[in-house]
Amino acid sequence: MPKTEIAAQLYSLRDFLKTPADIAKTLHRVRAMGYEAVQLSALGEIDARELDRILRGEGLTVAATHVSLDEMNNQTQRVIDDHKLWNCQYTAIGGFFQDRFTKQDWTGFIQNYNAAARKFAGSGLSIGYHNHSHELMHYDRTTPLRMLIDGLSKDIWFEIDTYWITHGGGDPIQWINNVSGRIPCIHLKDMVIGQDRQQQMAEVGEGNLNWAGILPAARAAGVQWFIIEQDICQRDPFESLSISLNNARKMGLH
Repeated sequence: MPKTEIAAQLYSLRDFLKTPADIAKTLHRVRAMGYEAVQLSALGEIDARELDRILRGEGLTVAATHVSLDEMNNQTQRVIDDHKLWNCQYTAIGGFFQDRFTKQDWTGFIQNYNAAARKFAGSGLSIGYHNHSHELMHYDRTTPLRMLIDGLSKDIWFEIDTYWITHGGGDPIQWINNVSGRIPCIHLKDMVIGQDRQQQMAEVGEGNLNWAGILPAARAAGVQWFIIEQDICQRDPFESLSISLNNARKMGLH
């Protein structure tokens, strides 16, 4: 494992990742601000080998990736081979989305995702699930997130997102504890209330989340990678990632 435990989720910089040249420039800026690892997500089209060359040239480790369920099902070997090339052990889907949900929709998704997971058995690549807030809707006194934890194969890990758990009315510490031993990666982002009284994403340490409780809980649950993300920034996203990195280090992450 590299010395660092902090990574930048590249989805935060998706507008700067359209072409191979954009990707190279952006990864250079990410490394220059102090990140030593990234999560690959929302990149434009680029050959896996060219991307590997850029990453190695910048001295960047791939902590994890996001891929689609379609890729997992229909390009399984390519996904495995790419991750071996990048020396990356973890990938996840960004969530299960549709306009409306029934409890049966979640049951069907669990069956489908378990089937996808079986395609990766013995590959050395672990697949996971990243939550948003809709996994905390309620059915008969349970939530989809609870159904996912109970119903998905124990080989499937959870990428708990601190902002989205809070957005859904949940306690990040509670849900981190609920997936203890199944959470190698976590998404860190903060929350503030804007002047319009709406919830807004904020840089880590600049909002209202209980980091003094969240970070120790994450360590106790087995988190290896603390991945900083901000889907929507109120300032330049590179500046936002830099602020979050500096604050995370002040909190004891390295």
